[in-house]
Amino acid sequence: MKKVTKAVFPVAGLGSRFLPATKAQPKEMLPVVDKPLIQYAVEEAVSAGITEMIFITGRNKRAIEDHFDKAYELEAELEAARKVELLKLVQEVLPSSVNCIYIRQQQPLGLGHAVLCARPVVGDDPFAVILADDFMDVRQGKLTVMQQMVEVYEREGNSLLAVQHVPRESTRQYGIVASSPYMQNLEFVNTIVEKPEPEEAPSSMAVVGRYILNGSIFNYLVGLGKGSGGEIQLTDGIAELMKHERVLAYRYHGRRYDCGSKIGYLKATVAMGLKHPEVMKEFSDFLSELNVTQR
Repeated sequence: MKKVTKAVFPVAGLGSRFLPATKAQPKEMLPVVDKPLIQYAVEEAVSAGITEMIFITGRNKRAIEDHFDKAYELEAELEAARKVELLKLVQEVLPSSVNCIYIRQQQPLGLGHAVLCARPVVGDDPFAVILADDFMDVRQGKLTVMQQMVEVYEREGNSLLAVQHVPRESTRQYGIVASSPYMQNLEFVNTIVEKPEPEEAPSSMAVVGRYILNGSIFNYLVGLGKGSGGEIQLTDGIAELMKHERVLAYRYHGRRYDCGSKIGYLKATVAMGLKHPEVMKEFSDFLSELNVTQR
């Protein structure tokens, strides 16, 4: 079985929920404490042994490329100023073993279309799809969500979707699956539907931001018409894939923050601020004081 060495990052979205902050910068470059969302996502991929990072970009996304490129002038200035720790931070944004590939999605035609744009690079290989908006936090010393999923994929060999329960009234925001038991934290996907109304949803189990897909998915994405929202949906491609091979739903260990929403982004910032060794103590004290003064 081929190992998962490639990850696709769909980053062409407009980030309209964060305007005006995203008017001139990608939403994926919004920082959580001191690292942008996209860096956390790439670090998660690296932790799982992935070495090929494929970014599906759009207009006004150049900052992502610049972030993962070498910054000669900045590094020279930091070295001259003997700011060794800051220099190390800049140089370690991307390990030397990792390659970045950028593909322009000419039109915002949906997640399925964005993934299809990666076909010339991915070929028939299995690959991950990572949505940087879905910030995945795990306890220190535990496997990242992508590490967990790669382990499952390399054991089972089937396409794999990260899932979690959501409130029934929120089903219209997600791809929703109906599944049957297989083993602990792992289920067979029987049905998958994109953004169903609560009364029509087959369950409240939602697909969230992490996928490992066999390369055969491209065969079903290429012929898809527009689905929910007038876009080419990855969910619809997975539904077609399921007619030919098994797809699994994985209940991951960790906590997800929806950083595509303001409240999710704020929660992630607080959670990571309370873990950051440089600011955690002072930040915790501040939150305690704030809680007391606002009672």
